[in-house]
Amino acid sequence: MQTGFRDLATGNAMEHATDVAAAIESSVESLAAVLERARLAQTPVIPPAQLRVLTVVAENRHTNMSRLAEALDVVPSSASRLCDRLEATGLLRRVADPRDRREVRLLLTSASRRLLADLRERRRAALTEVLERMPVAARQDLLRALRAFEAAAADPAETSAGDDRRTA
Repeated sequence: MQTGFRDLATGNAMEHATDVAAAIESSVESLAAVLERARLAQTPVIPPAQLRVLTVVAENRHTNMSRLAEALDVVPSSASRLCDRLEATGLLRRVADPRDRREVRLLLTSASRRLLADLRERRRAALTEVLERMPVAARQDLLRALRAFEAAAADPAETSAGDDRRTA
């Protein structure tokens, strides 16, 4: 029975969860760097905060300013300024909500949908490039480990409710 983990790069034993956590943190920093290079290679370069707005709006077609501010954990005036910039560049539209004309719904434009699709392709290409440098067995181990981590990180309330839906 294996009592600990081994660092695949060094072969050193990693006996404690804190050692594994440190290794994961380092790997996440590498992953973030790969994704950031893909973002910076895109034209036009969208600042991270504005990209986050587009992502939130893309994930929920009924996003209004208060929901956006809540999702970004900012005050509504800050969310509004971000939307002002995106609207000025043609990446976001504000329209009256047909269900409640006092509300303003945020919508992606075709340009922002193309931008998000292009970014997704660039990120996957960058990740693929890195993964292709790994041995096949290491990629398979990584996939198994990521799935196990995802399962362990799942909200216990969702797991106990028998909700087997997966999110991307």
